[in-house]
Formats: sequence, structure tokens, C-alpha cells
Amino acid sequence: MQFSCGKLAAPLDYSRPQDETVDVFVVRVRSEKQTQRTGSLLVNPGGPGGSGVNLAAGLVSALSDSLLERFDVVGFDPRGVGLSEPVQCISDKQKDQLSAANPDVRTAAGRAQARTASAAVVKSCVTKYGSELGHFNTEETARDMDLIRQAVGDAKLNYLGYSYGTRLGAAYAHQFPTRIRTAVLDGAVDPVADELTVSERQTKAFEDAFDQFAADCLKRPDCADLGNPRSAVRTLIAAADRAPIPGSGQSASRRATGGIVTIGVASALYDQSQWNELGQALNAARDGDGAGIIALADQYLERDPETGHYSNILDANLAVNCNDSTLQITDELVGSVASKWISKYPIFGPNAAASLYSCYSWPRSDHPLPPASAPGAPPILVIGTRHDPATPYAATGVLAKALGSGVVLTWEGEGHTAYPKTACVTSKVDSYLITARPPASGDSCPRG
Repeated sequence: MQFSCGKLAAPLDYSRPQDETVDVFVVRVRSEKQTQRTGSLLVNPGGPGGSGVNLAAGLVSALSDSLLERFDVVGFDPRGVGLSEPVQCISDKQKDQLSAANPDVRTAAGRAQARTASAAVVKSCVTKYGSELGHFNTEETARDMDLIRQAVGDAKLNYLGYSYGTRLGAAYAHQFPTRIRTAVLDGAVDPVADELTVSERQTKAFEDAFDQFAADCLKRPDCADLGNPRSAVRTLIAAADRAPIPGSGQSASRRATGGIVTIGVASALYDQSQWNELGQALNAARDGDGAGIIALADQYLERDPETGHYSNILDANLAVNCNDSTLQITDELVGSVASKWISKYPIFGPNAAASLYSCYSWPRSDHPLPPASAPGAPPILVIGTRHDPATPYAATGVLAKALGSGVVLTWEGEGHTAYPKTACVTSKVDSYLITARPPASGDSCPRG
């Protein structure tokens, strides 16, 4: 494989393109066997805040030869992410505290705790970046994608976006519908429902995904020792809140609070390959060793277990989500929502409700999230995984319909996103990318 990289100067503010710029880091991977070049495949892993540079480097070993013979794989760190002038305004100490916290926002004291922590983070970001902060958003990042398309010499864009990357892809499709050749949106984010509804549906999806894990757990002797997995996890979270569970080995100086347990469990639900690790971590935590659950949480949070340093994914995630958001948060709203969510979603509801405070006091952005409609766009492939915990399957059809030219492909599997996890999905996606002809809408692939 041949790797090349560079920085592309994009306008910080597209309404004033001659003023300040932001450097967007781009990597291109080209197979030495490439003989039938079609163009470039631009990739984004989601987040927001995930590194497309890392995704491109990792994907080349998983993509088929037939695809690599035709496409360069191009990854970019979106503005404010990774190597693209990263937003860095939350200290490692603050991230440790935020991830460990598990306030009960049904209570006034819990709401005050969550609100105060959020306000401190927002203040540090606003103080450091001022008006520049508002330019880390989806609308302008999509415009950056079109500059990348031009820079690599492609007349039209080929795109692969996962999770939040589907939102980014939809924003591009809305702004540049006729500049798309193919686009694969895997793990759709609902572009129509209001933010509270999207958050609640995601919380329910995590609960449903946990039930999938629990059913599997009871079939494996080493995991079945937990007894009822749902009861075991709820008991463990409550116990960790009262007395955090000490780690061991590399994490000997650390403690797993209820917040860390919740994050660790959620982390493992992203991919079925980690279910066995989750079962082992839960058993160990119940027996007084939190190292396994801490490691799963670190993986999700992109925290280096040796140095204690985090990537900037949490900073960038906050900035983009808050700049895209129009939700007005009040104590009354959070209190009302918390009572309902914690009752219906006892494992993940507390964290989801407390997270509503994340954008509390964030300055209003002048760059609202574009709608997903893309009149004039060619067929766009929207993939949904039946038991996806992070992007609920129901959003797949909603996004396809909103685009106007969306074509639905379903994978009857578990975990977050589908491509290229199975031969069936891989075959259909590769065929679409190569020929620009999608499978029949409503097509599906079996679980295995």
C-alpha cells in the first residue's frame, strides 16, 4: 500500500472565505495493485470526533481487492478533530471526573451536580476559542468534504460514512446533491425526529442490545455465573456508586464508579466480538476487581491507560453536537425526562438523562444542521443493523425517505454498523460502489 498525506486549507468561516483558514489533515491510501481506477472513496467513522485518518488506515486491510483495485481510500480528520487543529478545551482531569460521575438528575442535587460540571466545561471551551468555537459544525465540515473531493481530482464524490458519518453524508448530499457518484451511509442517525426523541430511542436501543448480550450470556457457562445479567449490572452500578471498585495491574490506582461501569457496558455492546470480554469484566467486578470494566470504558473514551491522556474525541464531540443542537435545556425538562427514562431504561437511562446537560449554556451557533433532503442526488445506500445499540434500526428507513433517493439495506445482526462485517453485506456494498447501481431497496443480509 502507498500512503500519502497532507493538509488542506479550508475557510474557517465559509461566509468569509478570504479570512482565516483551518487546516484539514487528509491521508490517501492506494493499492499498488490498482489497475482499474474509478476514483477515491472518502471515509468517516462518526462520533462526531472520530478520526477518518485512523479509519482509512484500518479499513485497507478489511476491504476487498476488487474495491482497492478501483479506489484510493481517503480519510480525513474533520475540522477540530485529531490532526486537524483539534479542539482541546476539556482537561484530562475533567474528563476523568465527567466519566466517573453518575448523578441522579431526578433530584435537585443531582441536576445541580450535572449542570455545574457542564457549565465548567462550556466556560473553558468558550474562554479558549471565543467565536471560533461555532465553526466546528456539521454544515461546514460537509463543505470541507467538497474541497477534498476537488483536491484529489474527483469529478464526483464516493463516500462511506458510519453513524454520525451518515449525518455528515446527508449534510453533504443536501448541499451538493449532484456532486455525488455513490454514498454509503451505515448506521443511520434519524434526521427528522427531535433531539429528545433521538436520545430516548438510542437509550432504548442500548437497553435492547443489552438484552441481546444477556440472552447470549446465559448460554455460556463462564458468563452465566452472573445469574440474571440485567439484575447483576444494576446491582453492580449501585454498589460502585456507593463504593467504587478498585482496579488491578495497570489500573491498580483507579476505581470503577457507577458511571464507569455504565460506560464500560455500553462500550462492549458496540461489537458482538466483545461480549465475552464484557461477561468476564462483569464477573471480575462483582468479585472486587474493576480492571476489565475500566479497560472497556477507556476504549470507548479513547483514554490511554498508561498516560491517562485522552484523545480529543470528547472535546470535538461536544463542540459539534452543541453547535448542531437547537434543544433548550431547563431543570424542569431534565427532571421530567429523567423520571420517565430511568423508569423505562434502568441501565442506560440515568446516564442519558444527565447527558442532556452537556450543551447547557453553550452559545448559539449560526450554522444549523442542514436537512437531509437531497433532490437531484443519485441512489444513496442506507444500511441498518437490526440490533444496533447506537443508531437504532428504525432510523434507516427514515433517513432513506428523507434523502429522497435512499435505498435501504438491512443486516439482521448485532452491534454498531454492518460493513464490511459479513460476506453478504460486503458483496452488495462493493457492487454498488463499483457499478453505482444499488441493490433492490428493502434487501437484507442474514445475521451470519
